[in-house]
This record gives sequence, C-alpha cells and structure tokens, in this order.
Amino acid sequence: MNHHFLSRGARLNYFDGGSGSNSLRPVVFLHPTPLSHAYWLPVIAELPHHRSIALDLRGHGGSELEGVATAEHLHIGGFAPGVADLTLGQMAEDVLLLLDNLKIERAAFVGCSIGGYLLLELWRRAPERMDALAFVCSKAQGDTEAGREKRKETIARIITEGAETVLDGLVKGLTGATSQKRDPELYGKLRIMASLTQKAAMAVQAGLGLRPDSLATVSTINKPVLAIAGAEDAVCTAAEMEAFKAAHGGCEFHLLPETGHFSACEQPTAVAAHLRKWLDKL
Repeated sequence: MNHHFLSRGARLNYFDGGSGSNSLRPVVFLHPTPLSHAYWLPVIAELPHHRSIALDLRGHGGSELEGVATAEHLHIGGFAPGVADLTLGQMAEDVLLLLDNLKIERAAFVGCSIGGYLLLELWRRAPERMDALAFVCSKAQGDTEAGREKRKETIARIITEGAETVLDGLVKGLTGATSQKRDPELYGKLRIMASLTQKAAMAVQAGLGLRPDSLATVSTINKPVLAIAGAEDAVCTAAEMEAFKAAHGGCEFHLLPETGHFSACEQPTAVAAHLRKWLDKL
C-alpha cells in the first residue's frame, strides 16, 4: 500500500508491502533516477516473506521536491548557476525520518544507481541502522570531470528542451539493448515511472554532480554486501562495481548477462532470486 509522511515540510510517498504482518526483517528499496518506487515492484512481488518498503525519493514519483523548511537544503548555484542542488544528504535525512516514523530501528537496504549512492551516504551517517547493503547497478566512484560536464550539459538541455524530452532519452539510453529487443513494451513501462518536473530533474543532476567519491567508504562497511551488475550497463559498469569487493564485511558479486542499468525491471526474477538467497543468509 502507498502512504505519505512529511519530511521538512515536503510530502513524500512510499510503498509498504508488509505493514502489520509477521514478515521477516524489513527491506528498504531505493530506486534509480528518473524513475519511482514502482521500479522495484516486480522484484518485491517475488519476496513475499519480507516487509518491503520502497520510497519515492524527494522530487520523484509521488514525492514533492520542496517543503516549508527545505530552503536551507536546496542550495542554489552550488553546481550550476541558478539551479537547486538535491543532495544525497537531504535524501538520507528523508530515509532516516521514514524509518523513525515506521519505528524501524534496523533494516536491510537495496539501492539501484542513485539509490546505491544513497546507501553509501546512509552508511556514513547511520551505519547502526543498516543490517546489510545490496547495490544493484550502482557504484562507489564519484563523477569524473567529464561526467560533471555532461551533467551540466543535461541541465542545459532540460532548460532549453524541457524535462520530458530529456527524460525520454535518459530512460531509453539506460535500458539494455537486449532487453529493448526482447520486450518492445519495456520502454513504455519504464517511461511511465519517470515523472520529474523540470526543477526536480535539474536538482537531481546537480546533486549527483556534487556527490563525493565513496571508494574509501566501501572498505569501512562491516556488514554483508551484495553487488549485482548488468553486463550491458554503461553507466555503472561491472568493472566499477568490482570495487564493492573491498567491503570489510564481505561482498557477494553477480553479473547479469544481457541486462542494462534498469536490471530490476529488465530481469526481475533473476534480481529477486539473488536478493532472496542473500537475505536468507543474513
């Protein structure tokens, strides 16, 4: 079921698939941009014995970007002139407040892309809340200089062409070529999940451009880590994801063939199978 809560005045949306049940440990799912929590629903459907909580990150899906008290968090011009920065720190505060509202002290966490970057920020802030961390098509490396310039170009395109046109390209470009051939309807399913406003789309790109390199953080993780890479993912490559093997708590690594960046929708059964076996070991 979908629910809402307030975080610094912004109304945020989340899915709770286990409220009131006697299910196993809670699992918090954090989706990739520009999609919503719906990205995880095909995987969650195959994990019926776990309480699955999936948040629409601030500015995504059914969650607002700004609230009454967010002015100090959405800084203007830190990455690009006149553009608000939606930082990982702001989103981490949202996640921790959600846990507090649900009276969840500890959980396992699963993040894809920006969701994985957010796991690393959460580990820096509140490692005691995290029982285990699963990174699905995500990485610890920060943007290169070329990557930051590309984000600035994307922001400029959002201003000149509009968010919808840029989102069209982002969703198509991040979906694996094999998956698009195998399921011609997949792009349409994913595109429906991408509903960022112009301001939110720019704020997310700016915040990602400011995110820190987290390779040093990985080695401090003393809890179990799962890393699932897509063989056709050019954004978070399998080679880059090998860095999670440096986690002090150990890392289980899997490579999904014929899969792009949106692996949980491209191959939900395979992703769910790896998650289920990994969660059962905890």
